[in-house]
Amino acid sequence: MENLVSSWSKTVQISPENYVFPAGERPVPTRFPFAETSHSLMCLNVKMIKLELKQFKKYILLVKSSDSFRFILYDQVINHGVSQDLIDDTMKVIKDFFEMPNEEKAKVYSMDPNKSCRLYTSSYNYANEEIHFWRDHLRHPCHPLDKWIHIWPENPTRYRDVVGKYTNEVRKLSLRMLEMIGEGLGLECGYFGEELTGDQLLAINHYPPCPDPDLTLGLPKHADPNVITVLLQEDVYGLQVFKNGQWLGVKPMPHAFVVNIGHQLQIISNGKLRSAEHRAVTNSREARTSIVSFINPCHDSIIEPAKSLIDTGIPLYRPFKFKNFLKFYEEKKGDTEALMEAYKIKP
Repeated sequence: MENLVSSWSKTVQISPENYVFPAGERPVPTRFPFAETSHSLMCLNVKMIKLELKQFKKYILLVKSSDSFRFILYDQVINHGVSQDLIDDTMKVIKDFFEMPNEEKAKVYSMDPNKSCRLYTSSYNYANEEIHFWRDHLRHPCHPLDKWIHIWPENPTRYRDVVGKYTNEVRKLSLRMLEMIGEGLGLECGYFGEELTGDQLLAINHYPPCPDPDLTLGLPKHADPNVITVLLQEDVYGLQVFKNGQWLGVKPMPHAFVVNIGHQLQIISNGKLRSAEHRAVTNSREARTSIVSFINPCHDSIIEPAKSLIDTGIPLYRPFKFKNFLKFYEEKKGDTEALMEAYKIKP
């Protein structure tokens, strides 16, 4: 428990050395996180990412063949059907969890990567890291809800009820968007069935205020290994996407979800859809909390390009089991190019 950033960060005035990244990996200093011309940090155009759910399929049809489609990763979806009261209630109960005394959080704290519901810090590989990430992290499976809810945190007392309702609603939204994506790509109705979406994981990132945000990272550069991600980043800036050699900030929008295409959807679409790399930065003023829902295939699912999307008759990627991809993903984490290249079919 003493390793949790939230346990000791309020007592330090400078970041410990094992949280300071080399110069080439640090965030670019910026005085105005949303200023479009501040240093090399820019924010994505809000008009591009402000997207109503009812426009989602039309948007896919318009841009699926364009390189800009990779940035569906950071489309912020509004009018999505998830209640604003439920979103606010979920964020509140999750913040209440991180504000509980350490002895209460200790009930779910674990560095055992095999534990299904656990609170830990930095990454699953904390013990072997040279440099740690400035975050505490709670994660647990969500689907089917009745199989997993009993292992979730018991406190705050409303956690299971509120978060359970939230994960159900976000799952419905995720499946609706996948149906729209499938239709936009020309896949048959129901393509994204239980085999490709049967696993749902909730991951909660808590980034306490950091005295040296220009030296640290909340999360490193990476792309997601799953099918689709729906992220709620509340009203505190911290999410960045890598585009054309520079990091762009994603400005928070109230009650909007950030939609992220994962590696599995890139492979299923035979490269027509693309995931993109992103990271999280810290700030010195206030804590930031993000709630992330990952829709994954079942572990034994065979992933391969949809046959109807193989234009040349030769797929770009070879078939594989999702659980094997996850293992290789952890080995190559941060090196998206090497990861995806390993699954390409060589000419």
